[in-house]
Amino acid sequence: MQRPSPTKVILDTDPGVDDALALLLAFASPELQVVGVTTVCGNVPVGQATKNLFRLLNVVQPPRGLLVGQGAARPLEEDLVTAVQVHGSDGLGELDSVVAEEGAPRYPQVRLPSVLSTAQDVWNECVRRYPDEVTLITLGPLTNVAVALKVNPLTVQKFRSVIVMGGAIGVPGNVAPAAEFNMYVDPHAAHRVFQASLPLTLVPLDVTTRVGVTRESLMTWVAESRAPLARMTTDMTRKAFQFAEKVEGHGLFYFHDPLAVLAAVDSSLLKVEPLHVSVEMAGRVSRGITIADRRQRTPEEKARPNMRVAVDVDVDRTLSLLRNRLCP
Repeated sequence: MQRPSPTKVILDTDPGVDDALALLLAFASPELQVVGVTTVCGNVPVGQATKNLFRLLNVVQPPRGLLVGQGAARPLEEDLVTAVQVHGSDGLGELDSVVAEEGAPRYPQVRLPSVLSTAQDVWNECVRRYPDEVTLITLGPLTNVAVALKVNPLTVQKFRSVIVMGGAIGVPGNVAPAAEFNMYVDPHAAHRVFQASLPLTLVPLDVTTRVGVTRESLMTWVAESRAPLARMTTDMTRKAFQFAEKVEGHGLFYFHDPLAVLAAVDSSLLKVEPLHVSVEMAGRVSRGITIADRRQRTPEEKARPNMRVAVDVDVDRTLSLLRNRLCP
């Protein structure tokens, strides 16, 4: 039987440790063809996100022809809130402090191109090359998508699908009591995207917080792997584990963004439901809350679904696939 052609994807990201692992996962997945990667402000300022992206690309040796661009430097209307307390000041778990046995930096700095495309330029070119074939996977705030809807909506409308990591439907938030980080950082962007009649699939904390590992489990993955990138997984996650242990109290590293990538790799890992989801844009305690209409009502008595929402996940198969791809 002939193997289906890989799904062409663009990753829009704010690396971020779990973003970094999602990128490594995407490049390691034969089911996907990564045709573009763009950065956005979020876990770190966009300039640092772009530096982190090129550091990762330097390690994975990406395919020729990959398009890379830098996107929005600030949310639509809010001041930028970062997550360096979770991911480290560099967003990658303080990789600059990691040294090899001979004392040299294990992950040397990389030089950025003198000229860098914008995120919008990358998206436009990908859609031009592969009309109606590209899936956009957003791993950070939705600012770039919201900007594209305003300045070039025809490009966004040509995406085959849009997979969004974000939101918390029936579980607590991770940056506020009821708000997930990506939605909280730019709720106005999320509102614009949710109202745009796009083919959205939302991968919220409801499923991503079911896919986690302890520090000991991840060290076992790495110790039993011969892959050169496995050690990088350990080095990047140290800071995040410290935060999970000292602040959150559970000690687990959650694969938030990698699960959004896996939604494109193997959609059968997730159970989805069509739902109407709104996001709260303002409010002292409600900013960024995602609210799904899950009331028992006849269809005509409810708002029409505006996306598919992941409500369940095959945890064992997902963890097995993550281990095989990240630490083979």
